[in-house]
Amino acid sequence: MTTTPGDAVNDSVIHDIGFRHYDGPRLGRGWAFRSLLLETLRGAFGLGRPAKVKIMPWVLVGIFTVPAVVIVAVTIFTKLDSLPISYTAYPVAMSLIVSLFLAGRAPYAVSRDLRDGIMPLYLSRPIKRQDYVYAKFLGLALAVFIFIATPITVLLVGSLLATFPVGHEVWTWLGGMLMAAVLACLITSISLVLASFTKRRGLGVAAVLATLVLASGFANVLVSVVDMKSSRTNGSFFAVLDPYLLVDTLSGAWLGVDRYNGPSQPIGAVETLFFTAALVVLVGGMLAILLRRFRKVGGV
Repeated sequence: MTTTPGDAVNDSVIHDIGFRHYDGPRLGRGWAFRSLLLETLRGAFGLGRPAKVKIMPWVLVGIFTVPAVVIVAVTIFTKLDSLPISYTAYPVAMSLIVSLFLAGRAPYAVSRDLRDGIMPLYLSRPIKRQDYVYAKFLGLALAVFIFIATPITVLLVGSLLATFPVGHEVWTWLGGMLMAAVLACLITSISLVLASFTKRRGLGVAAVLATLVLASGFANVLVSVVDMKSSRTNGSFFAVLDPYLLVDTLSGAWLGVDRYNGPSQPIGAVETLFFTAALVVLVGGMLAILLRRFRKVGGV
C-alpha cells in the first residue's frame, strides 16, 4: 500500500485533541496576585477543601471564641461595670490557641508548594516571586487577623448588650483590632519563614509551635528574673523575644491600656521607640528572609 504525501505524519502540526479553548481576556499579574491571596485565605479555614481539612481550623475557632462568650455571659448576668479582660489582652491570654492555629496553617500555605514542586507552574504565569511571597503573607495574615478579631468582636457585642458606654467601647475595640492586625502580621511573618525551610508539613507544624511557645515562656522568665535583679525598665526590653509579649507591650505604649503581662504604669518614649523599631525590624527582616528563600527554589 502506498502513502501519499498528505498521509505522512507532520511533526510540526499542532493537533486538536479536544482541550477546551480560551479566547477571553488575559487578566494579568494583579489578578493572579489576588487569586493567590484569596486561595491562601480560603485554604487557611479549609474552604474549598475536603471536610477533614476543615475540622481542625474550625475547632480552634470554636475553642478560641467560647471563652469570649462565657465572659460576655458572666458580665451581663453579674452586672459588672466593665469587661473582665480588655480587647487587647484577650489574644495574649489565649496565645497558645493562636499559636496552634498558625502552626497548622503556615505549613499548609508554603510547605505543600515546596514539596510538590509547583513553583515553576506559578511562575509560568504573569506573577513574580515577590508576588508569591507577599500574596502568601497577606493571605495568611488576613486569616489570622479574622481568627483573632472574631472573639474580640464577640466581646464588643457583649459590652453593648451590657449597656456599657458605646463610644468608649467602640473606641477601645478599634484599638484591639489594630493590635490584632499587628500581632497577625508579626507572628505570620515568623511562622512562614519557619515553614518555608521544610517540605514536610509535620516538621513545619512542630517548628512553628515550638518556636512560638518556647519564645513566650523564655521571654517571660527572663523578664521576671531581670526585674528581680535590676529594674522593670531593664527587664521589659526582653519582651522583644516573644511576639505576644512585644505586642502586649506596644498596646500599653500606643494605646495606654493596661497590659496583660507587666506593670500598668505608662511606658516611656525611649521604650516606645525601641519596641516600635523592633516590630518593624522583625516583620521586615522575616519578609526579607522569605524573599531570599524563594529566590532559591522553583528552578526557573
